[in-house]
Amino acid sequence: MDQGIKAIWYDLPEQQTESYLSWLHQTYLPAMLCLPGRLWAAHYKVIGGGGRMYGDGADPFARAEGPEVGTGKDYVLLIGAGSPHAFFKPVRAETEIEEDTETRKMKSLWLNARPCVFAEEARVNGPEYDQKVPSGTPGPAIQMGSFRTKTVADEYDLAAWYAQYRLPAMARMPGCIATRKLLTVAGWAKHAVMYEFTSLEAREEHFHKHESLGLDKTVWTNKIINYTIHAPGSPSIAKRIWPES
Repeated sequence: MDQGIKAIWYDLPEQQTESYLSWLHQTYLPAMLCLPGRLWAAHYKVIGGGGRMYGDGADPFARAEGPEVGTGKDYVLLIGAGSPHAFFKPVRAETEIEEDTETRKMKSLWLNARPCVFAEEARVNGPEYDQKVPSGTPGPAIQMGSFRTKTVADEYDLAAWYAQYRLPAMARMPGCIATRKLLTVAGWAKHAVMYEFTSLEAREEHFHKHESLGLDKTVWTNKIINYTIHAPGSPSIAKRIWPES
């Protein structure tokens, strides 16, 4: 099972996007899948989220700042592995890929990159789990947030909220394939969550109203919003652009 996920949020220079995407999808990611312990790879284009989350122009989330927190928010590159430790035990083939001249050239195009390695804390399957592909690749559409809490006490409330409220709700939500709650092994955020949907339209129809309850001060979700500090652009609402199916 894919217990480890490496995620990189980043931007690209517009004039070189086409050549970069061709290299990433046709060369780099297929090569990554040949490495030991790698189970799947997926690339997403972010189409919304962050301060635009609720469409009213106001950003409800506190934001992380500082040079150690990359501000990239246009793309999310995900690689799944059997264990998060797979990303910290390079083999010769991986070293050769990463030291290749073309790889270094293309990766130099990443702007404001924010990498993280996550370990899976919990997972629930949604009603559309039968649309999960055998490799474990996440769904055609995702929402992925990464954040910390303001205090240690908030950590306990956050864990209770996921266990008692959010994860059970996702297990029943139409359009949801699966939801993974993640903890950070390396990177700025301590927590992350990835919701997988059959489509952006399914997310909008079934999840958006549920998520927007966070603006209601009478519900538990609003409390969560008030004590979490999100990465720039988090949560990312994104459409998978590789693999296409």
